[in-house]
Amino acid sequence: MSEKIIGIDLGTATTEAAIFTDGQVHMIPNPDQQNITPSAVGLDETGKITVGEQAKASYLLAPERTVIEVKRKIGTGEQIRLGKKTFTPAEISAEILKYVKAYASQHLGEEISRAVISVPAYFDDRQRREVVEAGNLAGFQVERIINEPTAAALSYGLDHMEEESYVLVYDLGGGTFDVTLLEMFEGVLEVKASAGDNQLGGKDFDEALITWLRNRFEIKQGISLEGNVYAAAKLKEEAEKCKIALSTQDSVQVQIPMLAEKNGIPAALEETVTREFFEELIGDLIKRTHNPVRRVLEDAGIAKEELDHILLVGGSTRVPLVARDIEALFGKKPDHAIDPDFSVAQGAAIQAGIIAGELDGADALIMTDVCPYTLGIQVWDGITADCMSTIIPRNTTIPVTKKETYWTSWDYQNKTEIAVYQGESRQVSRNHFLGNFMLDGIPERKAGEESIDVEFSYNQNGILDVKATIVSTHKDMAVTIDLMDSGKKKTDVSEWKQSSCAGEYRTVIRRGERFESRCKKNKEDELLAEIQELLYLLKKAILEENTEEADDLADEIRELIELEGN
Repeated sequence: MSEKIIGIDLGTATTEAAIFTDGQVHMIPNPDQQNITPSAVGLDETGKITVGEQAKASYLLAPERTVIEVKRKIGTGEQIRLGKKTFTPAEISAEILKYVKAYASQHLGEEISRAVISVPAYFDDRQRREVVEAGNLAGFQVERIINEPTAAALSYGLDHMEEESYVLVYDLGGGTFDVTLLEMFEGVLEVKASAGDNQLGGKDFDEALITWLRNRFEIKQGISLEGNVYAAAKLKEEAEKCKIALSTQDSVQVQIPMLAEKNGIPAALEETVTREFFEELIGDLIKRTHNPVRRVLEDAGIAKEELDHILLVGGSTRVPLVARDIEALFGKKPDHAIDPDFSVAQGAAIQAGIIAGELDGADALIMTDVCPYTLGIQVWDGITADCMSTIIPRNTTIPVTKKETYWTSWDYQNKTEIAVYQGESRQVSRNHFLGNFMLDGIPERKAGEESIDVEFSYNQNGILDVKATIVSTHKDMAVTIDLMDSGKKKTDVSEWKQSSCAGEYRTVIRRGERFESRCKKNKEDELLAEIQELLYLLKKAILEENTEEADDLADEIRELIELEGN
């Protein structure tokens, strides 16, 4: 019997888990016997971590010891303070995943250590890495990261395998928005294009209402709520309740008996919010989804009239204005064929079932996805080196292999750096650095007389293989960049010479690089890996102007070279 793999939807507001077994998807309930767990983490008075409903409940009493909506902080580098302790977004997310792991193991009667975790389609490399890191910190082997709209489409596709259609998945969650266009045919789900906004969701609807309620209170009562953490937490709670209620009611009474005090006398907030007024507040936010939608249609080369189904995913699509806006935009009513709250977790569970061998043969779904961001290298355009040359454009179906040819930029150039980036800007400095390596041994000829082929191979597991080949000699160098690796990406150290202390270490770096070339020539792989790591760490220390560490690393390089008789 194979080890079970679960699917997890790690959402901004809530988290859900599911498993595919016995030919069906089953939601996994938490200890409160609920399928939905608030994505909240807190510290109690003893310093113990709390997760879910308990943490969410404590938000009102101790907002300084509670964090919600951590998903929006993933990839930002922001530190999160709970009481006297500091956490990274990955560490907070890991606490949520630990909680899921514990209750899933208990519910299923065995230790669960493997998972497929969903992420917004528009998450970049840094954000995806942090999610994997969170999974690893929680004790999971993360089998795959799956895009949320793709997961939702999998959930839909399992019951519509013979259908031939174009499907648009409109995923508006608590904190993020994604839109993905897929083609379905003969049990195949082919993602054509994806776009999104990682800072748009139901929490922004809440904020619009919070701002209005706060302003009304301050005007009526003459009391500023600036810096009042209790009032902020209470307004947040009531705004969310109001939003949810307005999905089924025409108006809601918002009443907070004691929001603040004035001269020792409690001051209350009392307001009536109609659905019509709420929709006016959030109208511009919903219109922000239009540009990603148009971009997806344009990238896929599909007219809106060709769409067969529009699937609503994410709890925020329960707001009635969302469905009406979509109908006005497309001239077609959206489908309600899948559960907006659970479809992503269910799709992740289906993907987990495919990996575990629970679905095969005639029951198997074939799924292709796309690369959500452009991949390319840094180049010199004759004026500046701040240029990005595209090799794999965004929304290219993966797996894919693409090759581009480049020429030497100056006379007698004998080496070149292959620096790999991810992003949509023509300026490489505005994109995300992924990795680099040096290709040397270029025959020394006039500029433009030697060519280098750069080949990118990108697969569904987030592995990017980069190979550079000197065309005339067939000499090549390659590097594998694991976009799903939980490890921290390396800092770009190519500008180490600009540091004020660089001059002290130029000689030892030159010796190290000569030693590196010798190791490459003699195929001394272990020594090569060792000297490359030492050189990288030395350049990083120089960039950070950490001379103490740089001195130690320089000594290590000298010792290694002397030991090997160079």
